[in-house]
Amino acid sequence: MSLAAILNRHGCKVSFLDCLDRFHPLAHPIDSKKRMGRGPYLKTPIANPNGLKDIQRTYCRYGIPPEWFLSDLKALKNPDLVLVTSVMTYWYPGVQETIAYIRKVFSDVPIVLGGIYATLWPDHARKVSGADQVIEGMAETGILELVKKYTGFSATLKFNPTALDDYPYPSFQLEHGLAHVPLQTSRGCPFRCSYCASGYLQPRRMVRSPDAVVDEIIYWHKKYGVIDFVFYDDALLVNSHQHAVPLFESILKSDITVRFHTPNAVHVRGITAETARLLYRIGTHTLRLGLETTAFENRNGLDCKVTAAEFSQAVLHLKRAGFDLSKVGAYLLTGLPGQSETAIKDSIKCVKKSHIRPVLAQYTPIPHTALWNLSVTVSRYDLNADPIFSNNAIFPCQTENFSWDMITRFKRLIEA
Repeated sequence: MSLAAILNRHGCKVSFLDCLDRFHPLAHPIDSKKRMGRGPYLKTPIANPNGLKDIQRTYCRYGIPPEWFLSDLKALKNPDLVLVTSVMTYWYPGVQETIAYIRKVFSDVPIVLGGIYATLWPDHARKVSGADQVIEGMAETGILELVKKYTGFSATLKFNPTALDDYPYPSFQLEHGLAHVPLQTSRGCPFRCSYCASGYLQPRRMVRSPDAVVDEIIYWHKKYGVIDFVFYDDALLVNSHQHAVPLFESILKSDITVRFHTPNAVHVRGITAETARLLYRIGTHTLRLGLETTAFENRNGLDCKVTAAEFSQAVLHLKRAGFDLSKVGAYLLTGLPGQSETAIKDSIKCVKKSHIRPVLAQYTPIPHTALWNLSVTVSRYDLNADPIFSNNAIFPCQTENFSWDMITRFKRLIEA
């Protein structure tokens, strides 16, 4: 959406097709305000891919049916260039399928693939995706040169790509239904957690000004009636006195009634009496904490984000600020290399004791992270051979006594 906005600002006509479109005209109507803009994606059961035939679970294609996509493609005017983005590495079969359908309709149009899969597994993407070119990393700085290469269209850069405040708002209005708006008030993260690829995907920390963020919130709220806004920062509360605190205070001064959500999690260490109070006052309805484990004394090989004392203090701040702790979630990683069932159960019990809800987050082995080599060593799959094996739903690094019943036991412990 950011690229679409940049291209539009520089005189390009942009069409957008969302293969995960929950509000597609042919789909069953959805109330965009229900569940605060959240909701399930369309999905179609399909055969398990090679290598996962033994997994006794249903494998699905998420998103619109292929026939809808083909119809949407045929309704477009013949484009000069097609840009495809990709998210989860293990979803690459969907990328292959999407590009194959595009080829059927626009056989002579160049196709360029970017996104997370293309950045983390570029050689694999070049080999199997079917794209004419694979772009690694953030594409905003080079998008105009890419367009010139394939179309001959030339334009002088009209924004500063090193200053987030200078970027145009992403083109979310191209969606069929604008149920919520994701916000990035910053990019990058100062931490280098062993399980996370944030530092590789976005090595440079960039921060927007509070006033610029509030202006964008007001824009989507007043022009499109958006109520739900989602913070997708990797480090929203880092250096809070320079960033989050003035941002939240500016939101309060704007005198608009909206809701905020933090599914990407906030750092526990950043929750002070002040930030907790402000998060509550601006209307944070979904608050997730990046806890990962309560084995605080043995987490140096994982991350260095929080201690036991800091977690306890954060919980106290949230309670005093007015949060219903039973509605606050703490992410706990499951399926880490060498992680025992007992360790996961202990973490669940510890979080429940604090009256916060444990939220299980299944570990995905990711190339270019510190845990990758260990994951390759212990996994029951050949992780280097195919991104399909990094699917977190199959717990690829859980080996000893692993069973689907174990996951059920965890869920029952959470609900007990």
